Amino acid sequence: MAPEPAPGRTMVPLVPALVMLGLVAGAHGDSKPVFIKVPEDQTGLSGGVASFVCQATGEPKPRITWMKKGKKVSSQRFEVIEFDDGAGSVLRIQPLRVQRDEAIYECTATNSLGEINTSAKLSVLEEEQLPPGFPSIDMGPQLKVVEKARTATMLCAAGGNPDPEISWFKDFLPVDPATSNGRIKQLRSGALQIESSEESDQGKYECVATNSAGTRYSAPANLYVRGPAAWARSLMGIWSHPSRLLGVCACVCAHTGTLICV
Repeated sequence: MAPEPAPGRTMVPLVPALVMLGLVAGAHGDSKPVFIKVPEDQTGLSGGVASFVCQATGEPKPRITWMKKGKKVSSQRFEVIEFDDGAGSVLRIQPLRVQRDEAIYECTATNSLGEINTSAKLSVLEEEQLPPGFPSIDMGPQLKVVEKARTATMLCAAGGNPDPEISWFKDFLPVDPATSNGRIKQLRSGALQIESSEESDQGKYECVATNSAGTRYSAPANLYVRGPAAWARSLMGIWSHPSRLLGVCACVCAHTGTLICV
C-alpha cells in the first residue's frame, strides 16, 4: 500500500519529476554543433585569392578544422584565421594555382556532443580562360590615414555580368556591418563607410566582387587611425618626406584622410 502523504504535503510521482528535471537541465545544458555560416563554391583567378568562411554554434563552443582530399590542409599558401574563439574560421588560399588547388574543401565543426561537416568546391582559371562577365575591380581601396572619431571611407567599384556583389575583408576576416551597431555601413556604391573611427578599425582591407562567373579580390589597402597628436605628426612627416609613401604625395585631405599621389 502506498504511503499516505503527511498533512499539508502533496506527493509528486517520482518518474515524471525526474523527466521534468532532465528537460530543464537540457534546456540550459550542452548542445551539438550547428552551422551558422557555410563555405560556398568559388571560381577564382590563377595568382589570385580564395577565402572560405565557416562558423558554427553549440555548447561547448565547437572548433573548426579544414580538410582537403581527406587530409588536414597544410601549405605555405594556405592560411587558417580563427574568430569567435575558434567557432569561426577562414581558410585563405593565396596565390591560387590551377589544378593544384582545385578540390573539394571540407569544414568540420566538433564539440564534445558531436561533429558536423559541410564542403565547398574551388575552381581556378587562367586569365585567358575567364568567361564573359567575370568580375573586374574598377576601383579598389587606397591607403588611407584618418583622425580618430572621424569618418573613413574605403572605396570599391566593380564590373561584371551579372553585376557582382561586393563584400569586404579586414585582416583576412569578413567584415559584417550588422555587428557594428550602425557604425560601419556598406554603401550602395560598394564602398565601406566607417563612422567614428576607432583604433580597432585600423588594418588591411580588401574588397571582393562575386557573381555567377567567379570571384575577384582587390589589392589590399591599409587604413591607419591616428589620435590628434599622432595625426599632426603624420601630416608633418608626409609633407617633409613624401617619398616615404608610394609615389610623391601632392595633397592630403584632412577631412577624409585620403592621400592624393602623383
